[in-house]
Amino acid sequence: MSMQVFLLPDLGEGLTEAEIVEWKVKPGDTVTIDQVVVEVETAKASVEVPCPFEGVVGELHAAEGTSLAVGAPLISITGGAVADAPAAHERYREEERAGSGNVLIGYGTGHGPTGRRKRSAAPPQWREKVPPEALNRTTAQHISHAPKVLSPIVRSMALEGGLDLASIETAGGHGVITRADVERALAGSPVASSSEGVTRIPITGIRKTIADKLSRSRSEIPEATVWVDVDATALLQARRDLDASIDGVKVTLLAVLAKLTMIALAKFPELNSTVDTAAGEILRYENVGLGIAAQTDRGLMVPVVPQADKADLKELSERLAELTELARTGSLPAARLSGGTFTLNNYGVFGVDGSAAIINHPEAAILGIGRIIDRPWVVDGQLAVRKVAQLSLAFDHRVCDGGVAGGFLRTVADFVENPVVALGSVR
Repeated sequence: MSMQVFLLPDLGEGLTEAEIVEWKVKPGDTVTIDQVVVEVETAKASVEVPCPFEGVVGELHAAEGTSLAVGAPLISITGGAVADAPAAHERYREEERAGSGNVLIGYGTGHGPTGRRKRSAAPPQWREKVPPEALNRTTAQHISHAPKVLSPIVRSMALEGGLDLASIETAGGHGVITRADVERALAGSPVASSSEGVTRIPITGIRKTIADKLSRSRSEIPEATVWVDVDATALLQARRDLDASIDGVKVTLLAVLAKLTMIALAKFPELNSTVDTAAGEILRYENVGLGIAAQTDRGLMVPVVPQADKADLKELSERLAELTELARTGSLPAARLSGGTFTLNNYGVFGVDGSAAIINHPEAAILGIGRIIDRPWVVDGQLAVRKVAQLSLAFDHRVCDGGVAGGFLRTVADFVENPVVALGSVR
C-alpha cells in the first residue's frame, strides 16, 4: 500500500517554522481530503492545517509542543487519493504570493506590488509519495544536526539566553527541546548579564517580529500625528440607546466608534491608502479593511474586519465581538489577520489619555481613542462636568497633507459629539 507524506507547508512569507499545538487525528484514524489534521502556531497566528490526502493516518512526525521546520515531514497517510488542488493550501500560497498583509502592528508584506520577485506556486513536494526509507533518512538528517533540538529558532533562543542545551529539561516525554522548554528554563535560570544587577533578555520569537516591523514602520513612513479632545458624553448615551434597540446584539463603544470612522473615511478616502515605494504610486482602496489593534497573550495583533465600510452597526458589532473572542482565546486564523487598510486603536483600555501610535505598515493611518473620564468642559458658555476623551491620528504624510488629516480627525470628533446625527445620515 502506498504512503503519502504531507510536509509542513509555508503558511506565510518569511516563516521558517511552526509549533505543533494540537493534533486533531491519531494513528489509525481515517481522514478525507481537506480535513483539518493539526493546529499549529506560527509567529503570525494559530492556524488549522488541512491535509491534501485521504486515507489512514500512519504516523504523526512531531509531538505536541514541538517546533517543526517548514518542509519537514508532518503526517503520513497510507492509501487513498490526493487532492488536485487543496483549497486551503492554495489560499495560503496565494496570500504569500500577493503579500500576507497586516498581521502585527507593522507586520506585513503590503497590498500592492513591491518590486520583489514573486515566489513560485505551491511546491510539488506537498504531494510527493515518499518511501519509508527516504522518510527515515530525512528525519535522521534533522536529528543528526541537533540531537535534542529540531528547530534552529529554539536553538538560537537557548544560546542567546546563555543556556546549556544539555541542561534544559524537556516536557512531554518526546525528548525534544521545544520553545516552551527554553522559555521555562529562561524564567527559572539566571540569564547572561553584563554586570551585576542587569538582566539581559533575548529579543526572540514574536517579540523580535514585533520589534523588527515596528522599526520598519518608523524608518519607512514619514508620519505625523494630530490630536483633539472631544466631549464623548453623547457618544456614551448613544451606545446605551443603541444597545437597547438592537435585539440580541451587544453594541460596544468600539463598534460605534468604528462605524463613525467608516462614515468619516468616506469623506476623506486619502487616508484609506498605502504607498507602493517601488512603483512610486499611492494605492487608494475602494473598501476598508478595518484593523483592530488588540493586545493578546502572544503580543500585539491586528485582526481585520474586511469591507467594514459596507457593514451596518449591528453587523459591525457582531464581527468585532467575534474577533475579540478569537483574539482572547488565541484562535485567530491567518486569514483574519490579513487585508487591513486602516487601523483603529482603543488604547483607553490601558488607562491612558493619549498615544502617538505607530502606523500599521503598510497602511497610511491609525486612529486612536484614549480613556473617557470626567473633566471640566464649557457647554453653552457654562462650565460643566462632561465625559471627555482624546482622539489621535497618526498618518503617512506622503498620502495627504495636514489639511486632510486634520479635516478627517475633526469630522470624527464632530461625529463623537453628535453621533445620532452622524449615524442618521447613513440610513
